[in-house]
Amino acid sequence: MSMARPDYGLDAPGVVRNLLLVGIVGLALRATVAAGLWSGFLAFHPSASLDITLPLGYMALWPGLSCFLMGCWMIYTSKVGKVRERERVLDRIQWTGSEAVLDVGCGRGLMLVGAARRLTTGRATGVDIWQSEDLSGNRPDATLENARREGVAERVVVETADMRKLPFPDAAFDVALSCAAIHNVPTAEGRAAAIGEISRVLKPGGRAVIDDIRHLNDYAKTFVAHGCKAERIDSKAGSLLWTLITFGSLRPGLLMVVKG
Repeated sequence: MSMARPDYGLDAPGVVRNLLLVGIVGLALRATVAAGLWSGFLAFHPSASLDITLPLGYMALWPGLSCFLMGCWMIYTSKVGKVRERERVLDRIQWTGSEAVLDVGCGRGLMLVGAARRLTTGRATGVDIWQSEDLSGNRPDATLENARREGVAERVVVETADMRKLPFPDAAFDVALSCAAIHNVPTAEGRAAAIGEISRVLKPGGRAVIDDIRHLNDYAKTFVAHGCKAERIDSKAGSLLWTLITFGSLRPGLLMVVKG
C-alpha cells in the first residue's frame, strides 16, 4: 500500500475564504443582470435635489472575477505550487547532508521536510507558534505526520517557540530557512528581532534563505547590521508584477544570506 501524500495545508485560509465569497457575490450579481432579473442599476435619493445611480450589476463583474481567480490561485499554490517552489528554493543551497537546519515558522513542515529529505546525518528543527489563521490545521502533530509521510521522521524535530526569541545557543545551525512566516510578525521591531535571532543562531559561514511576501529589503538591511551578507536573488520583474497585480499587498522576494 502506497504512503499517503503529505498535506501542507491552505495558506491564509481566511483570506482565501473572503476572496472566494467576494468573487461569488460579484459574479452572481452580474449573472442576475444577464438573466434579466434586474436592471443592474442601484439608485439612491439622499435628497430631493440629488439622485445617484450606480451600475452595481456591471461594476461587480471584474472585481468579482479578479477575487475569485485570486482565491483559486491561492488554493492551487497551497496544494501544488508551493511544493514545486520549495524544491527550487532548496536547490539554491549546496547540501552535504550533515547540516543542522532550522526552519523558522515551519508551519506544517513544507520547508522543514524538504530540507530533511536532503540530509543524511544532519537534522532539521522547526519552530512555530502554530497560528491557524496563517495556515489551516497548523499544529505540531500535522508537521510530524508530514515528515513521516515523506519518510524523514527520524531527521525532524519540532518545537513551540517565538521566532523573536529562539531557544537555541549562538552558532547552532548551518542553515536557516523561513518561508512566508516572518511577515506575520506585526511590527517592524518584532521582525527585526526575528532576523537578529536567525543571525545569532547561524554558525559563521552559515546560510539562510528567506522566502517571503513582503519586507525583504528591510530583512536584508537587518541581516547586514548583524554582520551577514544578504542578496536578493528573486526576479525583480516578477516581484514588481505581483506588487502591481495585488495593489502592493504582495511584494514577494527571495533573500540569500551568508553569515560572516
